Amino acid sequence: MPELWKYMDAFDLPEGFSESKLSGTRFFKHLDHVPRIPLLYDPGVSIVLQGRKIGYLGDQAFQYDANNYLVVSVSMPFECETFATPEAPLLGLYIDVDMPVVRELVADMDQPVPDTPVDTLPKGIGPAPMDNRMTEVVGRLLQTLGSDTETRILGPALVREIFYRVLCGGQGPVLWSLAAYNGSFARIAEVLKMIQTDYARKLDVETMAGMVNMSVSAFHRVFKEITAESPMQYLKKIRLTRARAFLMEEDMKAYIAADRVGYESASQFSREFKRYFGQSPADLLRDMRAA
Repeated sequence: MPELWKYMDAFDLPEGFSESKLSGTRFFKHLDHVPRIPLLYDPGVSIVLQGRKIGYLGDQAFQYDANNYLVVSVSMPFECETFATPEAPLLGLYIDVDMPVVRELVADMDQPVPDTPVDTLPKGIGPAPMDNRMTEVVGRLLQTLGSDTETRILGPALVREIFYRVLCGGQGPVLWSLAAYNGSFARIAEVLKMIQTDYARKLDVETMAGMVNMSVSAFHRVFKEITAESPMQYLKKIRLTRARAFLMEEDMKAYIAADRVGYESASQFSREFKRYFGQSPADLLRDMRAA
């Protein structure tokens, strides 16, 4: 089988993210090195076909490239550096986690939840080796995405097979735990899902712990094991990331974005925004308008 990135030549992709013909599957392309910046990944499988990325969580780092795909089981704010050149751009695809499909697979496999491998990364994110079987099915999916008819008929089954390969791979136990509906991982995942939609709501650790019937100490400990963040730090990063999207996509005034994501103080919002992204909201808007 040829190198997988060659299948993407036929798509003539623009830089950045672009939708494929299959819902829940997107292409990505970057032509240049992108310095370490804060990002938010929603649950999905990131498959890099050429180039590489390095993710950072606190003092930990992990690489995903043509030899290692990345599994994101819950929405994760982290920092990422992209390595690419115009001659060898970063190429890949991102497949959103379809939990109903994952749960069907877990039920069909009829096995106990496997032990989570011991490593130094939080359970919510991690790379896994791109073995021959995963490489083969990704190649078939890329070929299929070149045809409307084949995408409609074959695409969903190929994505299902990719999820099966993920469940059998090094990060499989994470998705197994998430699909099990019970246990600490699944309970924290419910809180994370709530934060994603209710980030402007007034929340504290006691309230969040009570939602999943956990003590504050146990909730705080497990939350950090999964996300590498305390609950309130995670909430802050989600709010800042959503606010940045409002500023960039809607050209929204900073004080309106601050209020939209739950900040009561516009000055506090500006300070925390600059600390996290390296520039103030005003600087971001000025740079966008000058581009």
